[in-house]
Amino acid sequence: MENYLDNIVVALKIISSVAIFFVWVVRYDNIKKEFLEYNLPSWVRDLVGILKISFAAMLQFSNKEIVTIGAFGISILMCAAVITHLRLKSEFRRYIASVAMLSISCFILFYTI
Repeated sequence: MENYLDNIVVALKIISSVAIFFVWVVRYDNIKKEFLEYNLPSWVRDLVGILKISFAAMLQFSNKEIVTIGAFGISILMCAAVITHLRLKSEFRRYIASVAMLSISCFILFYTI
């Protein structure tokens, strides 16, 4: 059972890192539009992007402390994203990815600790 969970965590770490890279690098124009739509300043967008990419990279380390920092950081950022969407009364389909990433990062965090 332990090996099975290890494989799931490794897969989730890869999936979440690839997803963050895709959204914040490949689809960066969409991120710019979304932050403009929500009247958030560009410095917040850039800071969030730097932090998300950094935390996603941390998930790929073998050191548990670094993975814990990465998973915790992504969890905090995803909580902020979900709260922002809720405050702005966004449709659920607009923030389901944030909820999914929050769940994944919390699972990684719980398993790593």
